[in-house]
Amino acid sequence: MENFIKIVTDINSFIWGPYFLIALLCGTGVYFTIRLKFVQILKFKLAGNRLLGDFSLHGKKAGKHGMSSFQAISTAIAAQVGTGNLVGASTALIMGGPGAIFWMWLAAFFGMATNFAEICLAQIYRSKDKSGHIIGGPAFYISRGIGGKFGKILAVVFAIAIILALGCMGNMVQANAISDGFSKAFNIDKVYIGEILAVVCAIIFIGGVRAIARVAEKVVPLMAILYILVGFSIICANISELPGAISLIFKAAFDPSATWGGATGASIAMAMRYGVARGLFSNEAGMGSTPHAHAAANVAHPVDQAMLGIMSVFIDTFIVLNITVFVILTSGVVEFGADGKAVFSGIALVQEAFSSNFLGRELGYSFVAICLLFFAFTTIMGWYYFAEINIRYLLGPKGVKFLQLLVIGFVFMGSLLKIDLVWELADLFNGLMVIPNLIAILLLSGIVVRLLRDFDAGKAYNASDYIKG
Repeated sequence: MENFIKIVTDINSFIWGPYFLIALLCGTGVYFTIRLKFVQILKFKLAGNRLLGDFSLHGKKAGKHGMSSFQAISTAIAAQVGTGNLVGASTALIMGGPGAIFWMWLAAFFGMATNFAEICLAQIYRSKDKSGHIIGGPAFYISRGIGGKFGKILAVVFAIAIILALGCMGNMVQANAISDGFSKAFNIDKVYIGEILAVVCAIIFIGGVRAIARVAEKVVPLMAILYILVGFSIICANISELPGAISLIFKAAFDPSATWGGATGASIAMAMRYGVARGLFSNEAGMGSTPHAHAAANVAHPVDQAMLGIMSVFIDTFIVLNITVFVILTSGVVEFGADGKAVFSGIALVQEAFSSNFLGRELGYSFVAICLLFFAFTTIMGWYYFAEINIRYLLGPKGVKFLQLLVIGFVFMGSLLKIDLVWELADLFNGLMVIPNLIAILLLSGIVVRLLRDFDAGKAYNASDYIKG
């Protein structure tokens, strides 16, 4: 097992090196930021107004076969706000040093423009399945937008990659985090936790997309607000440590060895690698995952929904993830043993940070475990939905039952596995699904630019105006 982990880690070191996926992801974000004239800044206020204006806990304007705009962004945020915001943030801090957070921020800022482009294309090239449900995502805009044999092959590669990356490996991470957090907080056997998760997942998966949307639109706002309020209270209690924490992030981004006595052994390349990789796992900008949810939204114009994509990345990274980061850094719980290894890592580090303040150990561990349950479980629902769309693309409805059994099995298995292996496998398959998606949105970037220009000019939307042939 140790040899296998090392092999996967070595592959990830290349894929997530500064000259491959990091350059491709950040470069794509910079490209769209420039071509779309800093859309993440210029449309930010309007996006916020749209988000608050469409707030609903009753699924208004959902339609019979789609989602309301709010349900769509809730499903997207449900998929985004998961273990990446807690475990991902803490592992990035330990493996890449505090400087990794700077690279998370940078990648997320440019990723807002990338996510905007993905959602525009998902709305344009969406279609209906045999049962009349609105579906869309990268496989659809790759095959229909690029077209030809190359487009079809690239779409199949993406569909297979996302089924493995999110439906299987990604959901293993979510289940692993839940079982790890609950076993530490309540001393429950991980086997029992895995069995309960598998059964609950089976019940919800059978309910279909509308069940997922109904759960997401109610759970996501409440769980995020609760976590933010408690975390913000802890940060305020340690407010004197906040300036030093912020300074540490910027200093470590360019000189990682100067922080924590060089205990992490992190370099700038490692800070970038873990910052961008864990940031991607958290906000998913460029992965091609959240456009599946946004494609199902019933809106008058694709840009209306794409602006909400900007907000979803902002909420995920700059609010929820930052709460975790600053609770950890201001609580002073990061410690390294004589062997150079962190005393606390993963979800235990987050639990220790929340416990070191007014919550106390028992309540702090329990609070984080419960929050993580909701964060990770809604992510499992969202990621299953994304995988289902792609299994339908490859095999049609007949593949859904097989996928349900597969995902349920991986959820159970993930509850029991070693955390290092689970995260490394997730990074590997995330990287494999990013490549075809970024190739596609770069090739189709002209359509996105034209769509935004027409929106700003007040032109009525007609999908056929943007689909060639």
